[in-house]
Amino acid sequence: MSYAAVHEDDHHDHKPTGIGRWLFSTNHKDIGTMYLVFALIMFFVGGAMAMVIRAELFQPGLQYVDPQFFNSMTTIHALVMIFGALMPAGVGLANWMIPMMIGAPDMAMPRMNNMSFWILPFAFTLLLSTFFMQGGAPAAGWTMYPPLVLQMGDGFPFLIFAIHFLGLSSIMGAINIIATVFNMRAPHMGFMKLPLFVWTWIITAFLLIAAMPVFAGAVTMLLTDKYFGTAFFDAAGGGDPVMFQHLFWFFGHPEVYIVALPAFGMVSDVLATHARKNIFGYRMMVWAILAIGGLSFVVWAHHMYVSGMNPYFGFFFATTTLIIAIPTALKVYNWVLTLWQGNIHLRVPMLFAIAFIFTFVHGGLTGLFLGNVVVDLPLSDTYFVVAHFHMVMGVSPVLVVFASIYHWFPKMSGRMFNETLGRWHFWLTFLGTYSIYLPMHYLGFLGVPRRYYAMGTTDFIPESAQTLNATMTIAAIIVALAQLIFLYNMVISLRNGKKSGPNPWGATTLEWQTPDTPPKHGNWGDELPVVHRWPYDYSVPGEEQDFTPQTVPASEVPVGRDHGVTHG
Repeated sequence: MSYAAVHEDDHHDHKPTGIGRWLFSTNHKDIGTMYLVFALIMFFVGGAMAMVIRAELFQPGLQYVDPQFFNSMTTIHALVMIFGALMPAGVGLANWMIPMMIGAPDMAMPRMNNMSFWILPFAFTLLLSTFFMQGGAPAAGWTMYPPLVLQMGDGFPFLIFAIHFLGLSSIMGAINIIATVFNMRAPHMGFMKLPLFVWTWIITAFLLIAAMPVFAGAVTMLLTDKYFGTAFFDAAGGGDPVMFQHLFWFFGHPEVYIVALPAFGMVSDVLATHARKNIFGYRMMVWAILAIGGLSFVVWAHHMYVSGMNPYFGFFFATTTLIIAIPTALKVYNWVLTLWQGNIHLRVPMLFAIAFIFTFVHGGLTGLFLGNVVVDLPLSDTYFVVAHFHMVMGVSPVLVVFASIYHWFPKMSGRMFNETLGRWHFWLTFLGTYSIYLPMHYLGFLGVPRRYYAMGTTDFIPESAQTLNATMTIAAIIVALAQLIFLYNMVISLRNGKKSGPNPWGATTLEWQTPDTPPKHGNWGDELPVVHRWPYDYSVPGEEQDFTPQTVPASEVPVGRDHGVTHG
């Protein structure tokens, strides 16, 4: 059977219009766009919740919302930002770019791709509907520790079912990505010729398949504890609440890399393109990605030093935390060495990519503090943890997502964005976020506890801490307004932006070589590209070359893993 015959399906030929295009689309680019739009909506929803939190903390005492609602804001804000904004943004970019990066016409399972997206709006409808139920929305932190989370009202099962649907969507998307990359690469697109963005998504997909079922099982045990009389986490019935923490963080730490690894791939491709230089140490970067994926499952309990677990475990998990820092630091060295002596073009995507390196290094160094048992004990559950978590899991991935959207926007839309507005967006976002989270580290050293709805001056919280708290709220307002600049830039650029041409950055990866910009259904028409060059083949910095790939008729390419591909 030919490669073309497998994809000789209606979804490549007909061009549905109106709402039908989005409801029933199996085109990976339309589905990627829906993921990105959904992520943007959730980004603003989660951001609005963050503004409620910051408004309440602007002055000492109770200001605008009651304590229960404040705790709900902190809980739902985290769930929305992680599962509704960051993960769908990464999946959206993967949907858009991976088929084109490997020379494929679409994802391997287009209909499942459509289904995996439409599960998301349904899941978040369940989650957000808990605000209108007896007992209110979840208010036990995004970690959902028992016994506190078991005190929820009628919204509890809706929380659990929402998590199950989110996990189902993630696993379906992961299977699709694995099947696509393993079976649909263009001729001679070996694994060691894949862009690093594709490599990071291969490992991320396996992490999702391995970690999400653990989380699903843990929250199902919560459900049975509350409604069916079990006592998995009830000490009075012989259970162990700390066991839930082990199960959660066995999922939770790979989840950090489920968000971070795609960001590593995005920033690698953006840096190589805008530095006009091969990525430094490509093969070592690949091995570092594999090492990070494997080690992410053996460091989970560094989140639990104060939980009451066996103290001898602390030595093991502190050691593995230091070990996983090695391949992570290796990637930072490679990014910096890619920039070294490169022909750097400081356009908006490059500004966001370089800002990511600063932010990620900062967040990673503070993680070493928390990975050490002795240092972690006084810092646990303080604002230092909040600052570290947001620098690594919040600010850094968001900066890379912005870098990637600006980088691939010309290919997606066929138009250029407004560079001046993009620079305003960058500087307000970058400096604003640092104005929020740098002071938080200081508050943590002072011992200011997190998740407190009222933070007045006490014997151990000096007046200067409250001054910083007010300053952080003002910075948060500035950052929020900066995102409106981004939204305005995208809207006006889609309508009136200058035509971009097929490859405005002079990039060498395959997605920029499609015959049309924006790419049509099937990406490559009747001929698929044949890959004979390294994906980052910049010769002399600044020298423009013709990167048009050779092609072969799609009907001549056999289906399967061995479709004329050289592996490595």
